[in-house]
Amino acid sequence: MTKADNRPPYFDIDPDIALADLGDPMATADFKSISEACARGRTDLSSRGHDESGHKQLRLFSTWEICRYLIPVAQAHFRRVLRQNPDLPQGRSETEGGAKWFSLDEVLKLRGHFAEAGAKGRSYKPYRPKNLPAKIVSVANFKGGVGKTSTAAHLAMSAALDGYRVLVIDLDSQGSMTSIFGGEVQDEWKTIFPLLAGHYARHLRSTNQGRIDRGEAPIPLDETLSDAVDVSASDLIQKTHWPNIDLIGAQLNLYWAEFQIPVWRMQARGWKLWDALTDSLEAEGVLDDYDIVFLDTPPALGYLTINGLAAADILLVPLGASFLEFDSTGRFFDMLHATFASIEEGENIAARALGHDELAFEWDAVRAVITRYDDAQQAELGGLMQAYLGRVLSPHRQNFTALIGQAGEQVNGIYEADYRDFNRETYARGRETFDATYAAFKSLLMGIWRREELEAQASAKPKEAV
Repeated sequence: MTKADNRPPYFDIDPDIALADLGDPMATADFKSISEACARGRTDLSSRGHDESGHKQLRLFSTWEICRYLIPVAQAHFRRVLRQNPDLPQGRSETEGGAKWFSLDEVLKLRGHFAEAGAKGRSYKPYRPKNLPAKIVSVANFKGGVGKTSTAAHLAMSAALDGYRVLVIDLDSQGSMTSIFGGEVQDEWKTIFPLLAGHYARHLRSTNQGRIDRGEAPIPLDETLSDAVDVSASDLIQKTHWPNIDLIGAQLNLYWAEFQIPVWRMQARGWKLWDALTDSLEAEGVLDDYDIVFLDTPPALGYLTINGLAAADILLVPLGASFLEFDSTGRFFDMLHATFASIEEGENIAARALGHDELAFEWDAVRAVITRYDDAQQAELGGLMQAYLGRVLSPHRQNFTALIGQAGEQVNGIYEADYRDFNRETYARGRETFDATYAAFKSLLMGIWRREELEAQASAKPKEAV
């Protein structure tokens, strides 16, 4: 066929040529070789940006970058403060007389100094009321490819740069979030699985005591459950290359929880699986050690996602500005309603009969966020989605830029990318869209904390009067 024919490529395909290109049939064992090839490629790609010891290393931040993005001070004043306080981190120069560069650890120390000695009224440290626990943020949607993991990772990095202490929990057995933060997870015993198993085991022990008192045979605890009781969250939390981001990672074996949890529920219908994650984090004081906990959930409404959604104070639902993603997200919310309404109804039948308080799930805020947005082609649909979803849809739309794509190729977040590797305009534009995403989230977070702070003050007034 010649170009002059101007016919589509699916005409006149020769069966013998097609057969020659086909290759041999594939068996189950071939999946292993494909998997191993992907693993080699993943190791190669993820190792880029690692230091000589094989670990990810967070880049340094320049004086210009610190003063523009991290600490609200003029560069001249910043340099003057360093000269006047030689005990503060002084940074390092790549060339004699060149720009000073600082680690994030050093930036956090400098921020602390400015918070104590700087100008009044400046927000050198992020807003965080005392005596209130960390906020748990679940990023979820059962449609894949909507930017769920990317959004969660960049929000975690934004919050860390802002000075918050962050814990990231990967609930997705694909482990993409774990890869982004350089986590190493050998098996399911270094994932969230033992916390869920331990929560069930403690419930079972309590139930068994009641069974024994009634003369009934107890339900035996197998080796997995017995071992899980001794696992604490501190055993699972690992440091990352970010000084104020810690991680509970995931790997493929975590998916086993989706099969194991329904078995546990059948054995003990009274076990409140939706409380397992929250109870475990609260019991060990994890919510006092951090400011924000981000949960990256699987792209399905399974048992792990239910745990993540039930634990959340804030639910973020990323989606693209397309009909299919809008339609799918609507079905996601419909399934959320059906799932949690069913749990409430099942629990409240017994609660009403016993005169106990009824179960009612509640989230401080729920927001949908448009990701990978192209204003030139999606403005009309974006406006239509805003009209239907109203306040639930964040008015900020996260643009897709070249910086996002290039950073993704390096298995990095855009905040990990050195701005000198990009065209300055590209960097500023790419960062701008994620900065705006974080600003919308931070406003949400601060509003929730402020509401709780005022409620706490109001409830304390009668006691003070007495």
